[in-house]
Amino acid sequence: MDDGIPTTDVEWRERLTDEEYRILREQGTEPKFSGEYLGKHDDGSYRCAGCGAELFDSETKFDSNSGWPSFYDAKEGAVELREDRSHGMVRTEVVCARCGGHLGHVFDDGPDPTGKRYCMNSVALDFDDGA
Repeated sequence: MDDGIPTTDVEWRERLTDEEYRILREQGTEPKFSGEYLGKHDDGSYRCAGCGAELFDSETKFDSNSGWPSFYDAKEGAVELREDRSHGMVRTEVVCARCGGHLGHVFDDGPDPTGKRYCMNSVALDFDDGA
């Protein structure tokens, strides 16, 4: 079944900008306080920049003062969590459940009702205002 998601590295490089590729496919991180969605408070949803899957609702976005857009919950089934032991740390990586693209990390220091902070890279997201 062809769902329009690239299956090869060449196809991903053709679809994504260099920065999107670095973050989504190479587990990169955008610089702190540089992301376009950091201060965005509009109503809508955030989608995967790689495949368009809906990931987060704007109602779950909050200001974490971390330097990256943060959400306290993801859409059901939209993300997968993986252990990340890079950079001498143990963290939980968040990837798109549809295409496997790296989105960021999740931490246990978020607000109620979940106590989670999904700390995402703006480059890995597209905002959809529903218009």
